[in-house]
Amino acid sequence: MRIDVIGVSRQFGEFEALRKVDLTVQSGELVALLGPSGSGKTTLLRVIAGLDWPDSGDIKFDGRSAGGRPVGERQVGFVFQHYALFRHMTVFENVAFGLRVRPRAQRPTEQDIRDRVGELLKLVQIDWLANRMPAQLSGGQRQRVALARALAIEPSVLLLDEPFGALDAKVRKELRRWLRRLHEQLGMTSVFVTHDQEEALELADRVVVMNKGRIEQIDTPARLYDHPATPFVSSFLGDSNALDCHVAAGSVLLPGLDTSALERVDLPNGPARLYVRPHDIAIGAAAGGEATVRFVSTVGAFVRIEAELPDGRVVELTRTREEQSEDPLALGARVSLRLYRAQVFAS
Repeated sequence: MRIDVIGVSRQFGEFEALRKVDLTVQSGELVALLGPSGSGKTTLLRVIAGLDWPDSGDIKFDGRSAGGRPVGERQVGFVFQHYALFRHMTVFENVAFGLRVRPRAQRPTEQDIRDRVGELLKLVQIDWLANRMPAQLSGGQRQRVALARALAIEPSVLLLDEPFGALDAKVRKELRRWLRRLHEQLGMTSVFVTHDQEEALELADRVVVMNKGRIEQIDTPARLYDHPATPFVSSFLGDSNALDCHVAAGSVLLPGLDTSALERVDLPNGPARLYVRPHDIAIGAAAGGEATVRFVSTVGAFVRIEAELPDGRVVELTRTREEQSEDPLALGARVSLRLYRAQVFAS
């Protein structure tokens, strides 16, 4: 099912949660809503679900307006961050709940309910926990129950609000890979909210970066990371150095840094702001180098280095352990820094 968000705005008192948001999610697509707290991502998800209503604009499912249609008529499954399981019900009954509360004319037979729930529990790989109570489950198992319950009503759209936010890092990584495989198996249109950048980039077909109630950029994970469209996306997504610079005839000038490898920029002459990722800076020991190493730390496969420029600004960069071993850089070393990829925006 295709989702169209058309000029949606939502305000709470003086706070503008959404500001004329436009978004299209294609049928079968897995889309992430990513942004800092207060950016509007959860509000947008709730408006799509019908749990909240826009002050203006519209939501359409396959071209049909959802305005005035309650949650139960939208064919939407919703997975909450904190599971929202019924503590007094077994895993089986939690998953069966949405089927049992249907109007009598639409309610499946008891055997159909048992078959459907059994299939779902096998799908999410917890069929052996059918008779357990929620208190007897781990966080990851509870999240699978919540997902099975959302799928029980056979939704056309699956919405997930910070689905792994309450889990530890290892379980979160395992579950998000499992969810990607499950999405590919089901082919369902899915939208999930997250503040975890790695999660969004790993899981989603496209990522929607939100800020202050607006969409800053929508793109594939690779293009979003390599070609951020705004200063906010450049600074928000991944690690980045933000440095004031100057543009002259398409060239970027920044004292203490070699910018000759950068592509020419289509900006007017004058002050600008440059964003460069730590791994896009080459560093080497040089007697005439203008930067000074102030910090060195090895973390896993990489070495994190901070170098001070002549004007006192500090640049963070990374190199591999092999590079550090072949050309070791110690505190106080004079080094040259060369940028070979960066994003530059007019100030």
